[in-house]
Amino acid sequence: MVATREYKVVGTRPIRPDGADKVTGRAEYGVDTRLPGMLYGRVKRSPHAHAMIKKIDASRALALPGVKAVITAADFPEPQVVDGPVGEGPAPNPMHYQLAAIMANKKALYVGHPIAAVCATDPHIAEDALDLIEIDYEVLPFVQDVREAMAKGAPILLDDLRTRAPEPLKQSLNLTDGPTNIASVTRFERGDIAAGFKEADVVIEREFETSMFHQGYIEPHAGTAFWNKDGKLTVWSSSQGHFMVRASCSALLHIPVSQINAVPMEIGGGFGGKTIVYLEPLAALLSKKTGKPVKLTMTRAEVLEATGPTSGTYMRVKIGAKKDGTITAAQVHLAFEAGAFPGSPVGAGGLCALGPYSLTNSQVDCFDVVLNKPKVAAYRAPGAPASEFGVETVINEIAKQLDIDPIELRLKNAAREGMPGPFGAPHGPVGAIEVLEQMRNHPHYRSELQGENQGRGIAMGFWFNGGGPRSVSATLNPDGSVGLVSGNVDVGGLRSSMAIMLAETLGIAHDDIHPHIVPTDDIGDTGMSGGSSSAYSSGWAVFEVGQELKRKLTERAARIWEVDADTVEYGKDGVLRCVDGRSMTFKELCGRLNSTGGSISAANTTVRQGNAPAYAGHIVDVEVDKETGKVEILRYTAFQDAGTAIHPSYVEGQVQGGAVQGIGMALTEEYVWGKNGQMLNASLLDYRMPTALDLPMIETVLVEVPNPNHPYGVRGVGEVSIVPPMPAIQAAIAEAAGVHLYRAPMSSKVVLEALLDQQG
Repeated sequence: MVATREYKVVGTRPIRPDGADKVTGRAEYGVDTRLPGMLYGRVKRSPHAHAMIKKIDASRALALPGVKAVITAADFPEPQVVDGPVGEGPAPNPMHYQLAAIMANKKALYVGHPIAAVCATDPHIAEDALDLIEIDYEVLPFVQDVREAMAKGAPILLDDLRTRAPEPLKQSLNLTDGPTNIASVTRFERGDIAAGFKEADVVIEREFETSMFHQGYIEPHAGTAFWNKDGKLTVWSSSQGHFMVRASCSALLHIPVSQINAVPMEIGGGFGGKTIVYLEPLAALLSKKTGKPVKLTMTRAEVLEATGPTSGTYMRVKIGAKKDGTITAAQVHLAFEAGAFPGSPVGAGGLCALGPYSLTNSQVDCFDVVLNKPKVAAYRAPGAPASEFGVETVINEIAKQLDIDPIELRLKNAAREGMPGPFGAPHGPVGAIEVLEQMRNHPHYRSELQGENQGRGIAMGFWFNGGGPRSVSATLNPDGSVGLVSGNVDVGGLRSSMAIMLAETLGIAHDDIHPHIVPTDDIGDTGMSGGSSSAYSSGWAVFEVGQELKRKLTERAARIWEVDADTVEYGKDGVLRCVDGRSMTFKELCGRLNSTGGSISAANTTVRQGNAPAYAGHIVDVEVDKETGKVEILRYTAFQDAGTAIHPSYVEGQVQGGAVQGIGMALTEEYVWGKNGQMLNASLLDYRMPTALDLPMIETVLVEVPNPNHPYGVRGVGEVSIVPPMPAIQAAIAEAAGVHLYRAPMSSKVVLEALLDQQG
């Protein structure tokens, strides 16, 4: 389905405004920050997965020539209580946990946990100083399996942690009131699952596991801070939201936000992994101690070992259906690793698990569990790839057992307008059915496989999308160009998307809009670029700014023509027309502004929620080498409802990128742990992300079911494409090799072991 409204600029493919700087190396990222007298920092990290910190002695490090300061958790003020989540995390995140995450206090809770930080005049001196910081540990038992962490008698990570859940639910699950590793339990339920399963002609129940997966952004974390003598703190870093950086530094360092200016640098990838701070508060404290700017940069090993991957999981999925394919009941159990501190995306995973469908009877239990691994962070549709891996795999098996085409079975149960969504409220216009129909009619689905040991799989994906505060301002220039200022970090072509929407609103060319991302001091509060919310929410702010500019231009034209403003109309073509026949183009009027009352500008801060849900469906063909277990992707087609594709090339890139990351989860990427709790593959050589050599061209099909809650029909597009790959590839492997795999990644080793087991 294609959007029916006709646009002049929306839907075109202009060159991105920041393209030249990025391809020529002029764009500045966090690591590029250079300041006079700058010092270089490094972080001392725990070699143990779980240990009491008995003593820290930094005297030898401080005696090393060139070393200027060392900090530990003792240098931070007592943590404040902050209501609500910090960053993109889905659960309340007390600041004492966030403080302990960036700098361990009494305990080290995973290998790589920061214990101290040092700064020196040279990065090599700072590195040498790490070995001179002496730490006395008492090594403790550790736990790295989510089910073992939930069991009675497991090593307890956080003595003050108690399960957060309604009391009746805690009692029904026999959960303790004492110290625990189960941070929270949430249940989403509808109808009567017992009655639903009684109606079913077929019931399938399976268990699933997924590894931790890292976002794999190219740019490692870097943060620079200068705490000036006037008390003003300036922070330079690459993040998905510099207002988040400001808020976190304010809470952790007890400094008013008015005293912090967070400067956004270009970002070399994030995918949710740069929605929390790691280095910025450390750099700030080191700067306060030394009176100099301080920069800290992570190595790739530190990124993998000590920044948030997504959760490893254990899941159980039970689904019942009638012979005609009607799903009568679904029961899902999700246990997600939070890492060393509470706050996994299990709640989002629970809401998305059954998101592609409208079911009468369902129950989803969500367990947030701490264990001795790095604290997880958001990763593209946080929680949904794992939970929907389980559900979609069982849906495929039900279709097979009932001998129903898997697309037809999904169409019978698909989410549709007017039916209850995951939050209980009825869906508005959604594109699940349109996506499935496009898949069913596509040449890929209708084609025949060409060889032995080949298989085809399909799967759906759902993500609810988000909203949030956005601030935008615009100023008209005498030459007819427009300066567009935003506080939204550009992680996927947002500058161009905002320029397109403002150009469409004003009826002018995209190239006449000049967008800029500015520091926190220069714009109103703006949410992070995450949750597939940026183009949606910023698009609203841009639209409102455009409407205000049009109103002011209409008034100015009326003043020039000496007529009432209601006799002047601003046309979609950017031409102002008076009822007496006179007209003036946008550029002509801009050229007369300074001489007729001065320049015109407008600003808007908006908070928009209720971003429309997004659906994706993928078709994949694979070939399995039964001698080695290697899985080769032969053909891949990704379908997605984009609402309206503001810049189709960017949307296609988002869809392709998400699909590739999902393929990595399905086949090659995983955290491998040693016997002492350390990560054994902490490099991009050993943490095996797919490359262009591993993949065919990802074909994209954009389905456009406009979102009625947006002036240009926008839905978020950045996340849902990562959801379908795991179950789609699982189904394709099952058809190609006759083995059903329930753990991701389904690596060559896993496939080969299953084939050997099958042979007996």
